[in-house]
Amino acid sequence: MSYVDGYVIPIKKKNIKAYRKMATLGCKIWMEHGALDYYECIGDDFAKWGWGFPKMCKLKTGETVIFAFIVYKSKVHRNKINAKVMKDPRMKMDGVTMPFDMKRFSMAGFKTVVQAK
Repeated sequence: MSYVDGYVIPIKKKNIKAYRKMATLGCKIWMEHGALDYYECIGDDFAKWGWGFPKMCKLKTGETVIFAFIVYKSKVHRNKINAKVMKDPRMKMDGVTMPFDMKRFSMAGFKTVVQAK
């Protein structure tokens, strides 16, 4: 079974272009270092029943959610790839202004329990 790093990121809609640029580079780097798959998704159709991502992320007017995930062979594979990614000079973020609030950023590693493949 694969292993997945998942991310939920509230973001101002006006910052999506800057985020997409950063995410495109991230995709290139992770895939070059061996990730199996890489997704960056922007919220489009939120439930209107008062629960879901908007409530969980405490979205404010003018915000949406990025739901992103990276797929690996295993947790060991993920750890090896992430070590390489963090050493990659293109990941240097000194002086870079993030297009989202890092205090509201959320991520975790997930064991796959059901997989179509």
